[in-house]
Amino acid sequence: MQDLRVTLVQSDIIWENPTANREVLTPQLTQLAGQTDLIILPEMFTTGFTLAGEQLAEVMDNTSEGTTAHWLTKMASVTGAAITGSCIIRDDGKLYNRLLWATPDGELYHYDKNNLFSFAGEDSVYSGGEALLTVHLKGWRIRPFICFDLRFPEWSSRRKGTYDLGIYVANWPDSRQNHWFSLLLARAIENQIYVAGVNRIGRDGNRLCYAGGSVLVDPEGEVLHECGRDQAVTTHQLDGESLQAYRKRFPM
Repeated sequence: MQDLRVTLVQSDIIWENPTANREVLTPQLTQLAGQTDLIILPEMFTTGFTLAGEQLAEVMDNTSEGTTAHWLTKMASVTGAAITGSCIIRDDGKLYNRLLWATPDGELYHYDKNNLFSFAGEDSVYSGGEALLTVHLKGWRIRPFICFDLRFPEWSSRRKGTYDLGIYVANWPDSRQNHWFSLLLARAIENQIYVAGVNRIGRDGNRLCYAGGSVLVDPEGEVLHECGRDQAVTTHQLDGESLQAYRKRFPM
């Protein structure tokens, strides 16, 4: 495993406006060219967490101008880094809260949110995914999750396959911020993995407030970086050798 440079993009989201959100993010990501290996955006970074899926859904097409899939693929090429975040996708007649993972060489992978937030009616609009995704980058095995997945430790368990870095992209409300922070630490400790949690800031169209708190946690549950409540684009290096040494020293 080589050391891995990870960039957290904690941003406000313009409500239900994919074009405007991509335009805001483009210069922020462009300046990261050659400076990072992985860029992580929040959940539904083009719209905010909305149930207007029928009106806002995009197709899974990274060859057509104007789609988020195409934009992600282009930005991965420009930056030389993998880029990930979730958006609303229509596929085979169903709507998904789908995390897209674009690579600099044009590959596009995806993970569909498994644990839908029924408290807010997400399950009435979107279909849940059935499969986990594990991607490989610089010798790291990386597994992405989306927001409410964080509350289900069995879904994140390494019993479902060993991985080294867990990613949680979110629109996690300020009212439950302590849960966000505590659960991210728990997932890191119980699985002996690094964890990156990327949350949004601001207020959405439903007047819900978001306090950010994007964070990097090491396998022992120590916080390497926390973004606070403001907009942030921050890059940090994860040490693969220390992860392997810790697992060998304390083989849970």
